[in-house]
Amino acid sequence: MASHCSLRTGGMTDEFYIPESIQTLVEFLRKNIKPVLFVGLGSNLLIRDQGFKGVVIKLTQLNSLTIKNSVINIGAGTTLAKLSRFTSTNNLHGAEFLSAIPGTVGGALAMNAGAFGFEFWQFINSVQTINTSGEVYQRYPNDFDIGYRQAIPKHKDEYFISAELIFNHEKSKQSIKQLLTQRNASQPIGLPSCGSVFKNPDNHFAAQLIEQSNLKGFCIGGACISNKHANFIINNNNASASDVENLISHIQQTVKSNFNIDLETELKII
Repeated sequence: MASHCSLRTGGMTDEFYIPESIQTLVEFLRKNIKPVLFVGLGSNLLIRDQGFKGVVIKLTQLNSLTIKNSVINIGAGTTLAKLSRFTSTNNLHGAEFLSAIPGTVGGALAMNAGAFGFEFWQFINSVQTINTSGEVYQRYPNDFDIGYRQAIPKHKDEYFISAELIFNHEKSKQSIKQLLTQRNASQPIGLPSCGSVFKNPDNHFAAQLIEQSNLKGFCIGGACISNKHANFIINNNNASASDVENLISHIQQTVKSNFNIDLETELKII
């Protein structure tokens, strides 16, 4: 799975499947009896070295993108950068912040992705989900417990396959170019990482706590804390998933010791 995760590390999966459409995914799930793991670009994901005992379903081919009466219908495998550009082309605003998030719509829904003061679920009208039996549902925001970096479904074992979004025509104060410049100045772009590793605790910034713990540049094996942004872990030299996880544990223990604050991972570890 290393080639399907932005950290460029991770164990093997028993089976790997890329559906070409929702219908082929439905047919696959109706027959499947193995545990499933849905992924997009793997930009917020670490598969442990032991791998995944089941089938990984990569949704990047579910990338339809249409607009009608200013309402956007979009597949879960579409990149956020593409969505951001599409809204700009269609004179819709609010999605500019998504250009700075390296993931897909499905991941943004699951994590309530956010940046620069915006969160993805602000713009969601409805979503389509699928369960492990291949049944498709239309769901709405009140079907989820939506919060900071989370959108927990009230119906278990359902996964996002598409969404309907509504943006506005009122011009944003932020431009895609401005936000990308801001991101590139503060984050280690172009290096294998998973984006922000930890959620920001209440009234604190994770990066600041890590930096104040003098951990910038600290490495375990091939995994290193970025010198540019302390909430980023870089795969600096063929890091194993264990290297990354051990470094995460070291950061949590150090910050807990220094500030009595528990850092919770934004990164999903499987």
